[in-house]
Amino acid sequence: MVEWHNPGCSDGSDWEKKGWWQIEPGASKVPFGGDLSQTNQTWYFYAHASDGSEWAGDFQETVPPTAFDWCSDTSNTESRTIGMRELDLPQGESDHTIRLTGGSGGGGTPIDDG
Repeated sequence: MVEWHNPGCSDGSDWEKKGWWQIEPGASKVPFGGDLSQTNQTWYFYAHASDGSEWAGDFQETVPPTAFDWCSDTSNTESRTIGMRELDLPQGESDHTIRLTGGSGGGGTPIDDG
């Protein structure tokens, strides 16, 4: 899942969160199709794999078990709390790629490809 700055979100928050995607090994997804240079430099992300690997961090957010595109303050009774990693994009960058590596249940290392 990803979260980015989106002032004036409908629930009164200034952040939007979106997830989930099933991504096969070696494949990729585009969770945000806009020009990153038009958004805040700070993004957050979280991922988990079927083998139990997790790419998590210290920034808490509530997310549902099914696909969603919500403002940050939105949740439902099925939501759970996850920890996101913070990503600071270089000023003016228009797109960005992160490869998630690792696996086998021990957590992974994101490779920031820029």
